[in-house]
Amino acid sequence: MDETHVGGLPEQAFRPLKEGEKYTPVMSPGKEYREVTPWSVSWGLIMAVLFSAAAAYLGLKVGQVIETAIPIAIIAAGMSNASGKKRGLGENVIMQSIGSASGGIVAGAIFTLPAIYILGLSASYLQIFLSSLLGGVLGILMLIPFRKYFVSDMHGKYPFPEATATTQVLISGENGAKQAKPLILSAAIGGIYDFLLSTFGWWSETLTTRILPYGDMIADKFKAVFKINTGAAVLGLGYIVGLRYSVVICAGSVFVWFILIPFIGGAFPDMPYPSGGGAAPVRVGDMSPESIFTAYARYIGIGGIAMAGLIGIVRSWNIISGALSLACREIKGKTAAVKTAVLRTERDIAMKHVAVSLLITFAAMLLFLCFGVVTSFLHAVVAFAVIAVISFLFTTVAANAIAIVGTNPVSGMTLMTMIIASAVLVGIGMEGDRGMIAALIIGCVVCTALSVSGSFVTDLKIGYWLGATPEKQERWKFLGVLVSALTAGGVIMILNKTYGYSETGFAAPQANAMVAVIKPMMSGEGSPWLLYIIGAVIVLLLTLFKVPALAFALGMFIPMELNAPLVVGGAINWYVGSRGNSKLRAMRVEKGTLLASGFIAGGALMGVVSASMRFCGFKYASPLNDVTAQILGLAAYLALTAFLLAGSLRVKDRRG
Repeated sequence: MDETHVGGLPEQAFRPLKEGEKYTPVMSPGKEYREVTPWSVSWGLIMAVLFSAAAAYLGLKVGQVIETAIPIAIIAAGMSNASGKKRGLGENVIMQSIGSASGGIVAGAIFTLPAIYILGLSASYLQIFLSSLLGGVLGILMLIPFRKYFVSDMHGKYPFPEATATTQVLISGENGAKQAKPLILSAAIGGIYDFLLSTFGWWSETLTTRILPYGDMIADKFKAVFKINTGAAVLGLGYIVGLRYSVVICAGSVFVWFILIPFIGGAFPDMPYPSGGGAAPVRVGDMSPESIFTAYARYIGIGGIAMAGLIGIVRSWNIISGALSLACREIKGKTAAVKTAVLRTERDIAMKHVAVSLLITFAAMLLFLCFGVVTSFLHAVVAFAVIAVISFLFTTVAANAIAIVGTNPVSGMTLMTMIIASAVLVGIGMEGDRGMIAALIIGCVVCTALSVSGSFVTDLKIGYWLGATPEKQERWKFLGVLVSALTAGGVIMILNKTYGYSETGFAAPQANAMVAVIKPMMSGEGSPWLLYIIGAVIVLLLTLFKVPALAFALGMFIPMELNAPLVVGGAINWYVGSRGNSKLRAMRVEKGTLLASGFIAGGALMGVVSASMRFCGFKYASPLNDVTAQILGLAAYLALTAFLLAGSLRVKDRRG
């Protein structure tokens, strides 16, 4: 690999530009390229449908929404090569940009809307669809004024990890056939693995120390238990997240499950916890570790996530003011003559068109709230104000997080939104079921807006590096949002009817967190403010010591069995990336990324197939007892990790 290029991009792509230096993308700004074509649009829409279904399934199951940009880019590059297309880079960027709308839309929908079903309430498909669609459109429009700041003005100052990986996949399109083979193989293995697991239960989905000698005694007496999910999709997710953040996330789980929960059980054994339904309260000392987590510990995680979001806003205030100033100068300085002189790679949707579109979106949102969510115009106006203000403030937080670490803290920001929205709605007299539905709709719109804006900044950075036309990316992203919103709503309703959203069905951890936040406030029961405060203080201390506080807080909130596999995947990433010379390490990590992406895509897609089969009436009862299922689960998981490790290392160092 030439020392002046990394993954086919010029060396200047990854460093701040010198005085007077301009970045030169792969596709020349002075030439026209095929970008928006029937091929790119149709396949982009197909990717949006497929990955919306896959991301919704995985997110509701394990609480982590897959970042769809990398798998879609791999597929786009592979298909371009297989079909014999030449100079298809521009088309692949548009295909990826349209398809990756799926991840943003799904995150907004599944983090909030399943809470409606958890609460025993109902929502129409139209309500689910419109709240996702309006949030997605809002996220695109609010990010466009910040595009130049994040992708151009801050060039070389933000690493954009996901955009870097996706760009390298797209630019290596000439090697598409080589990339498609390991991806297809791992997708088949991951898909079959998770299909057999979720459909037939051939082995245990969760390994637990309860199965060991004295495991139950330790769990019951000392309130300590370890669990790990054996799914292929979660293992692949850990590889892509990487070891550093996987360890921090899992550290949050270790703190909760091996320090906090045993402390609560040992220090307050006689403290009563209400059972509900008129039953007698339960002693904390008699509760299982899982019950203590649900009743107490996860509220501390919620407080930590909310505080991490607030810290993000404070840190991003300079970004907000700087980007808005840039957009205002552009609006004032644009004339028809100037427009014709703008290079293709610097052309956005005109700011006046963005402003008009925002007004139309705001009007549609107000009408939706007034006639589809609440019954009072005053309540609709208040709900609209909450959405507009919070979406505006948090947009830069989402984009900044993606630019720095590739992870969008949208769940924490949405939790804060839910707390604010619930308090405001209660203050104007909206309580009970109506208030909870309204708060969840508000949360969905905000969550989707932030999620889409975070993922869209990745698309725009990819386009900037490669030389795509931003205006085309921006215009066609709306179509991807529309199709993804249509798909995600259907998947949410199917999974609810098939499994339900509970401990025995689909975990939907973020949606359950929303319930934990709004139900007490809307029912007049009060909220566990002390636990929220404890979580907030922990995050402040972590921030003081420069520990990634949001990742740690997510670990405190998401169940341990879903965080522990991240460390396994991240450790494999670290191992394959630390053996051999620099070129060989890069090749191995890239090969592992292909395999991990296949695990995610295949496992999640076959999970949707399994859910559809059960929805249609298919039933299967596994004959295995717990011990046998656990042993087989351990063997299957070890085989899966061995495949990922060996496959990543199986790369030849071609020199010359």
